[in-house]
Amino acid sequence: MLARKGLFIIILISFITSYFYFKPFFYKIPEEPSAIDRIPIGDFMGKIYLLDVARETNSFLYKNKIPFRDFLTYEFILAQGKSYGLNIQKPIYFFANENGEWGSILTLTDSSKIILGINRIKQDFTLSDTLVGGQKVIKVPNENIYMTYGKYWLFVYHGKQLPKRMYHVIYSKRNDIHVLWKDFMNQKQFANESMSIYSNWSKIKEYNVQTALFSFDSDTVQFHVKSYFKSKVAFNVSIKDSSISLTPNNATNKFFDMHLNVSKLRNNPMDPLVALLNKIGRRISFPIQDFLNAWEGDLTLLEGGKQKVKESFIETEYDEDFNSIEVKKEREKEVPAYSVLISMNSFRKKFISNLFAKGIMRRENNRFYILTSPPLKINQKPNYILLHSSEHSPKINLSSENIAYWVSRNYRFNAKLDSLNSNELFFSLHFPGMAIFRKNPFNFY
Repeated sequence: MLARKGLFIIILISFITSYFYFKPFFYKIPEEPSAIDRIPIGDFMGKIYLLDVARETNSFLYKNKIPFRDFLTYEFILAQGKSYGLNIQKPIYFFANENGEWGSILTLTDSSKIILGINRIKQDFTLSDTLVGGQKVIKVPNENIYMTYGKYWLFVYHGKQLPKRMYHVIYSKRNDIHVLWKDFMNQKQFANESMSIYSNWSKIKEYNVQTALFSFDSDTVQFHVKSYFKSKVAFNVSIKDSSISLTPNNATNKFFDMHLNVSKLRNNPMDPLVALLNKIGRRISFPIQDFLNAWEGDLTLLEGGKQKVKESFIETEYDEDFNSIEVKKEREKEVPAYSVLISMNSFRKKFISNLFAKGIMRRENNRFYILTSPPLKINQKPNYILLHSSEHSPKINLSSENIAYWVSRNYRFNAKLDSLNSNELFFSLHFPGMAIFRKNPFNFY
């Protein structure tokens, strides 16, 4: 009897041991989804390597003595990440929408330390707790920002669709990455940048843009924004060889210089660029098609400095019998100096005639006015039209660069069309890093 009990116990132990040994083969535990599996999509989607950004901006922060620079160093960010259980060495993924909604996913190494970070935030902000679908959510009421986390992730959100976004984050599966995130991650352009953004914005897609990418980096003085656009169809414009242009001077604060081959564009009225020009021109009834027929692809705009001009005005006076009379007088006025150079062909006469017919351009006392511009002189040649507010005609030279710059609050912003092929375009913007600490840094006026 005792032997039978012993045999039964041995068999039972063997069965239990076998069950737990072979259980993983029959009941495979699902792998934990990664951060990119969990992140929702948006009009703009991006990734940022925070430590790399800290390295890049370090020299700028210290050269310009930014007050909070010590809190943005590589060492400080890494230490803070470890203190609060954040894996800062992994990329942070984020999305944003046109309506102001945004969210981001951070990877965690130890979720138990997150409470330390929350307590630290409480020192500066009022926080409240709530439950959404049984999941605890911390809210920053004044900022309308929400935070929730799991064992390996932290989700930060701002917007009005919290339950929907949380459901996506919590119940995603391993390798359940959205096709748009896959497309973004497979892009070769800006793949090694510390911060890059992929656009799925409908307003960009309207213009046959298949892919839109942006990257951000910096040096000791300037910040650089690089962009890449790939079109679904071939562009009907290309970069022109050296052609007529104007040269800016020290007083110039706005400069725009373009040199493109536009012969295909004028013959494709359904081109997205033509549609955009029509949309803009419709506000003032500008004859876009007549302009394209007459334009040879070169356009230079200069603004800067001051120019004294004489303008006529009517003043009401009274004669000896106190009858009101209108007297035409002249006065000297200081206006911004302008110059506009446009390459033209034989269709320019029709184009200019339409400008006069629509009231966009007018003539008074041998001076020409375009809408509310100061009085301009005109110089017409078979291959160009030059309008300028100065007494003397600006000197014309040659250029092949497609560039622009403007000065705002003593900061100069530079833009450049870097390259353009059949369906790919590279464009860049460069500006002093200190400009971002000013209100409305990109203001043109």
